[in-house]
Amino acid sequence: MNFRIAVTAALIILVLATIAAWATDFVTLQGEWTVYTADCKDGTWRGSTCSGRLVASERYRFRALKVHREVLFWTSGDNRPSGRFADCEVQDGRSWTCPATPELARTVTRKMTLGVPTDDASEGALSVHRIPKWKWEALRHGIPAGRTALN
Repeated sequence: MNFRIAVTAALIILVLATIAAWATDFVTLQGEWTVYTADCKDGTWRGSTCSGRLVASERYRFRALKVHREVLFWTSGDNRPSGRFADCEVQDGRSWTCPATPELARTVTRKMTLGVPTDDASEGALSVHRIPKWKWEALRHGIPAGRTALN
């Protein structure tokens, strides 16, 4: 009887850990990272708070290629070809810096630190409101998930 309880508890912990890893993007493909964004429908942004209703917006994906010193980027679901930053300093898929180029106007950042874009629209990047993956997925399925973004 105690063996069953222990196995059940271990399975529950494993399932919860797996869900947490997925929801936070703790586990991703080697060298890849996604920035999830939200729009403010029927309202306006006041800092990081939406006065209307949050809706899931674009997903900006990045693939850092350390050996080639480049970062590829694209917007999920967009038909435009991927973009490319060259001569980058790449630590891993979550931490890299690339020189500013005209390509920056097509994406949200040229610098990533621990998975967080660290430059802003004043440098030429698109201005967006970032949200966690779990919130993006909830909004995509029509589940209300608050009114605030990460920035």
